[in-house]
Amino acid sequence: MINIGALSYSAGAVSFAILTLLLLTAYRGRLQGILLVFASAVAAIWCGVIVFYSIHRLPPLAAVQLVEIVRDSAWFLFLLSILGYTKRDHTPSGTAFRTMGALVLGLSAALAAFVSIYSLLGDELLPPAVGMSIPLYGHVLLAVAGLTLVEQLFRNTRREERATIKFLCLGVGGMFAYDFFLYSNALLFGRLDQNFWDARGVINAAIVPLIAVAAGRNPQWSLEVFVSRHMVMHTAAIVGAGIYLLLMAAAGYYIKGFGGEWGRFLQIVCLFGAVVLLLVLTFSEQVRAHLKVLISKHFFAFKYDYREEWLRFTHTLSTSEQNMRLRENTIRAIAEIVESPGGIMWIRQDSGNYEALASWNTPVPPRSNESSISEFVRFLQARGWVIYLDEIRQTERSYSDIPLPDWLLRIKGAWLVAPLLQRNDLLGFVVLLRSSTKKDLNWEDSDLLKTVGRQAAGYLAFLSASEALAEARQFEAFNRLSAYVMHDLKNMVAQLSLVVSNARKHMHKPGFVEDAVATVENSTERMNRLLAQLKQGHLPTRKGQALNIKPLLDDVVTAKSAREPIPSLEIVDSELRVTADPDRLAAIIGHLVQNAQEATPVDGRVSVRVQCQDEWVTIEVEDSGCGMDKQFIAERLFRPFDTTKGNAGMGIGVHEAREFVRSIGGTMGVQSEPGKGTVFQVRLPSENAPIPLVDRGAELEMIS
Repeated sequence: MINIGALSYSAGAVSFAILTLLLLTAYRGRLQGILLVFASAVAAIWCGVIVFYSIHRLPPLAAVQLVEIVRDSAWFLFLLSILGYTKRDHTPSGTAFRTMGALVLGLSAALAAFVSIYSLLGDELLPPAVGMSIPLYGHVLLAVAGLTLVEQLFRNTRREERATIKFLCLGVGGMFAYDFFLYSNALLFGRLDQNFWDARGVINAAIVPLIAVAAGRNPQWSLEVFVSRHMVMHTAAIVGAGIYLLLMAAAGYYIKGFGGEWGRFLQIVCLFGAVVLLLVLTFSEQVRAHLKVLISKHFFAFKYDYREEWLRFTHTLSTSEQNMRLRENTIRAIAEIVESPGGIMWIRQDSGNYEALASWNTPVPPRSNESSISEFVRFLQARGWVIYLDEIRQTERSYSDIPLPDWLLRIKGAWLVAPLLQRNDLLGFVVLLRSSTKKDLNWEDSDLLKTVGRQAAGYLAFLSASEALAEARQFEAFNRLSAYVMHDLKNMVAQLSLVVSNARKHMHKPGFVEDAVATVENSTERMNRLLAQLKQGHLPTRKGQALNIKPLLDDVVTAKSAREPIPSLEIVDSELRVTADPDRLAAIIGHLVQNAQEATPVDGRVSVRVQCQDEWVTIEVEDSGCGMDKQFIAERLFRPFDTTKGNAGMGIGVHEAREFVRSIGGTMGVQSEPGKGTVFQVRLPSENAPIPLVDRGAELEMIS
């Protein structure tokens, strides 16, 4: 005859023995870890003792009871260690836990002493009925004590951390709950129910996976229990398929029993449809992917220590000394999460385009601006996904067939794109280079990258607001300063007007007088414009007009030829046309030429080149002067009111030149190296190209 009890407790002994071996191989020296190992080992021994007793009726029943008391005490010690029983905590809660621990362990010791003494003295100590019932009461009290400790553990764990201990509470709590039921039933009927006793071994074996999962999700126990995710995936699929088929078989049986003449027919159709549906779901990649994410989220320890990651990320951003360093440090902080060696950041500008404003350990690709209406940007804005470029190159189904920009394909080693979202608004995005260590990224990497992207977007938005506020304050100070010079400007205008009126009376030297009058009239006109500008804070907006670029540049070069080195003009197509305000455009080109002359020795070279590419007219002002380093270009060149000319300049010329070029839909860049000269590049839409509608208001006129 099959000994069901022996088989049941054998399953429990094997399960706890395997758990003990796993815990021993992963043990890292913490007290909670060794107590868990001890509790698991004692549980395995307890099951083994009951198996031996079921077969050979050895050892004595008292010994079996003592081993069970030791098992309960081992779990008590483990639960108390988690509750802080071993800490020297002098708070009221710490004192309460120590008192509770003393009572529980004292109860175990008292019951063990009674069982030992009664087994020796027998009926000489107490009547048999009383002697047999006291251990049952004791085991009930131990089960209640265990349930109380489990309840205290769950209640005293912070809500956000309960996910890490819920499986432990379910497992150990279920074990003590079954013990309470078993011994309460025995007290009620005066004997242990054999079926309940036999089932206890399998029930204890069933809680082992819950304890293993809890150990894996609590690294503070210094346990790194490894359970193969592939094994769990396959096991879950098998178990799910089995449950599904059982349910379908039950449904088929119901149909057969209550379907009348159609019962057999409907049963066959139902079972066949169930099998087909199961096969479809089993081979569905999407279903399997969702199953993997579900199991990884709820049954495995997290891949990252989020506390450490967040502290490191915040520390990296908070140590930025300068504004430009904040953007670089943001790239570095995001890249270090996935061990990427470098990256580039694109930020949305006032024009609506996304421009590469910072990079870390990699150069910025040329012509990498991205329009806000491109499909790539719209996808990032709508979905907020982290785009894995390796996946999109292999299959585009996961990303709705979005086309990758050409500049992104030119970045060597581009690996993934992380969006920077602020309140569901795409502030920018970061392109990271491929990691040499991390190959496969999962849902947890994506979630973390999206989260830090939102945090970084908040920092960058605050940075942009601070820069805009500082710039507004500088312009406000400039306007206040202008009030003090208005009186002097009025006097200058009055004097120049008088010179003009007196000069008209002396016409005996026609050539000299005409040139002088033209010069003074031009100066008067400029001074009046400057005066109106200083009064109003801006010039009236003047619409751009289609103009031929060659005559305008001829006039600029001629006007600047009075100073050495004399600039040269190189233009292939004399019919190139753009749409712009001619006075403003001539002013900014003249300013760039003058800056080039000031930075170049007399025997140097200054040249203005014009060429047409696609629908763009490119004007380059190149010199062989002293040049600029990368730090100066990044941090000072385009910053308003920052000048290297001392009192001779106001530091807003290059800044205003770039703002004007952007306002008419163009771009402005610079390439320079110390000692090798500088090239300023102004790209303007040709006359036939569409002009973006950008309402910036009128800027201040160039002041050299």
